[in-house]
Amino acid sequence: MIYELRTYTVRPGTLGDMVKAASTVSRDIRKDDYGKLEGYWSSEIGPLNQVMHLWSYSDFSERARLRAELAKNPRWTSEYAPLTRPLVMRQDVRLLNAIKAPVAPATTGNIYEFRNYRAKTGGAVKQWLDAFTAVLPSREKYSKIVGLWQTEAGQPNEVCHIWAYPSLSARAEARGAAMKDPAWQEFLTKGPPLLEEMHSTIMLPAPHSPLK
Repeated sequence: MIYELRTYTVRPGTLGDMVKAASTVSRDIRKDDYGKLEGYWSSEIGPLNQVMHLWSYSDFSERARLRAELAKNPRWTSEYAPLTRPLVMRQDVRLLNAIKAPVAPATTGNIYEFRNYRAKTGGAVKQWLDAFTAVLPSREKYSKIVGLWQTEAGQPNEVCHIWAYPSLSARAEARGAAMKDPAWQEFLTKGPPLLEEMHSTIMLPAPHSPLK
């Protein structure tokens, strides 16, 4: 299984139009016939005017085949593309290998946080992942991770993880509690020195997102 995270930056003032087109026209055309939709969000805090959508495929060959078939779908080219092409200013694509495949939160109505870290070259990604997965049971005492990936293409030496929280206040509470955990404190002496960059985006799920 491979995952594809597509991030589209749209023109200011058009984010609602983009989400509406995706949740209605695109979803009606694509369903899960051209890759399985795992989640669809709009950015709320962090980089603005962005939508992020996560797809899964059995392998790279299936992704290539299904995307080629979608490009030939007459409804896709005549109904959806004309709606969104004028809105999109930039497209970024990450191909991801799952370390922990996405798991839906126990409840809906969540906010989501996408965190992407760029590690130092020379094996630091594996060292960070080994340390992080070892401490994850302690971290998940305070909030559950939705998914964890290593980037295969698009951004080298990168890890990505998604978290869900009932609210921004719940996020602050969970992260504050984790900071007091001895196991997490120990991880913080090992994990951050392996990294060059850390980024965070708070996201809101779209109406059609399987992850709510």
